Amino acid sequence: MRARLVKALLRFFALLPLPANHALGAFIGWLAWVLPTPAKRITRINLDLCLPELSPAERRRLARRSLMEAGKTLTETGPLWYWPAERIRALLVGTHGAEAVDRALAAGYGAIVATPHLGSWEMAGHFGAMRWNITVLYRPPRLQALEQVMRTGRATLGARLARTDAAGIRTLYAELRAGRLVGILPDQDPGERGGVFAPFFGVEANSMVLLPRLARKSGAPVFFAVCERLPRGRGYRLHFTPAPGGITDPDPRTAATAMNQGVEACVRALPEQYQWNYRRFRTRPPGEPPLY
Repeated sequence: MRARLVKALLRFFALLPLPANHALGAFIGWLAWVLPTPAKRITRINLDLCLPELSPAERRRLARRSLMEAGKTLTETGPLWYWPAERIRALLVGTHGAEAVDRALAAGYGAIVATPHLGSWEMAGHFGAMRWNITVLYRPPRLQALEQVMRTGRATLGARLARTDAAGIRTLYAELRAGRLVGILPDQDPGERGGVFAPFFGVEANSMVLLPRLARKSGAPVFFAVCERLPRGRGYRLHFTPAPGGITDPDPRTAATAMNQGVEACVRALPEQYQWNYRRFRTRPPGEPPLY
């Protein structure tokens, strides 16, 4: 029942042109702000932890704006999974830095694109398929019935998907050996066995070791990609920046720290579009109390 409801909502969101879709998403996010929601509580905790240099009033304003952007993330999933390829292509109004990825792929070593939960990461994956041959690592949704919808939607423009399991990781290595592009979300909690604690905005965060390990073993350069959501549903603009050099350090904590610094730099450039309502610090070092 729940999966059918989610699918129906996504199809409804896909009926709306992007300006109306984003307006609805902003309204949903505003409701999440004015009501006593878990998303509001988590957002405020994260902003207090990560951006203490802002005044309380500035953090409140940022929390409200970020929840409105989170609402857009929800509603835009409909068109980005259900619209035809040509209609999705028309949403991209510009790119910056993609030529560096072109050059890296031309060198034959493959490349890794790290896309934080910032802006429209769904659109970033579509662009990777539009311009290159990309394989994207994904974590299956909690509702198993939605996995095929997700896979089909993310493959609309030709992206290939690899699950977060041993077979999926082998696929990523094979793609890099073949000189192709892989995409990873670098700012998820990887679970107790898949990460190492490293600072993120000055707070110890369980951070993935997979991305630095892929880069070190394959020799593939890493780029951070952010798909900026433009105001009033005017489309998207994609930005690419090289990752910090320390991301291939053999010490896991040093490499994860460099990776987190890359994510931080992306977030500071567009803080209102980061997914602050995600429980990024739910896994704590031994002996530390929970933060949420």
